[in-house]
Amino acid sequence: MENEFAKVMSERTDEELIKIVTVERERYNPTAIEAADAEIEKRNIDKSEFEKIQEKATTEKEQKQKIDSNVVGSGIRFVNFLIDFFVWLILAFIISFIIGVFIPVTAESQGILTLFVYALFFGTFIAYYAILEIKFQKTIGKFVTKTKVVKMNGEKPENGDIITRTFCRLIPFDRISFLFVKNGIHDYLSKTKVVKDTAE
Repeated sequence: MENEFAKVMSERTDEELIKIVTVERERYNPTAIEAADAEIEKRNIDKSEFEKIQEKATTEKEQKQKIDSNVVGSGIRFVNFLIDFFVWLILAFIISFIIGVFIPVTAESQGILTLFVYALFFGTFIAYYAILEIKFQKTIGKFVTKTKVVKMNGEKPENGDIITRTFCRLIPFDRISFLFVKNGIHDYLSKTKVVKDTAE
């Protein structure tokens, strides 16, 4: 009887097959490993290529484990949230106050002004997180707790990752999702993590 995994393994790349029989071996059952071994033999994959891919996969695995061990818990995330929330509120109130000094409030302008204040609070929220995390990989809260935002592989996030992360913060219940899982909704959707900043 043909190995049930033979077809699946025949669709894998050389790199994926080598990872399966080496660094990811413990994640697969013996029948799957056997099918991967048979496919490698069938393709006659060059041994030097085998060693190169195995070395790269081992390095990637070690890097991932290092990053995963540095992911911060809910307590620190909550402290970050509190600090950032108050800093953002103070910032928004200062800006509203300055604008209020220059724009007189009249009965006619009350509705427009209210709308403007809402837009201002929304704008400062987006700007606060996006600018700081794009520039420094951290907000004021993260500076205090010595943590930073990274991509899943530990690299610095792209601007697009941070923008996605920032707008995902507007999803209802996102602000408390990190209390239940290590990576909150905005982390998960932007493929980012908050880790200890070992450089500090």
